[in-house]
Amino acid sequence: MSSTTGTAVKVRYFAGARAAAGVADEELLLDSADPTVALVVRTIGERHGARLGKVLAASSFLLDGVAVRDPATRVPAGSQLDVLPPFAGG
Repeated sequence: MSSTTGTAVKVRYFAGARAAAGVADEELLLDSADPTVALVVRTIGERHGARLGKVLAASSFLLDGVAVRDPATRVPAGSQLDVLPPFAGG
């Protein structure tokens, strides 16, 4: 079927998030027509389990290259969400 009511979002994982998710990136089709960053994060946490859940709790996120400050930020269709775990080093 070509008609969907969901929202397509690309998620990219970096460093420890990539290791925990087991993939570098993935496309999600969310059931919500008006998803938030919090919904995307919850969805990927449920999809990949507790190991990624721990990483997500300490991660920061970029939505289309802009730092997310509020998890209630709306995610437009076709957006890209980057998962950035804490990095060591200086």
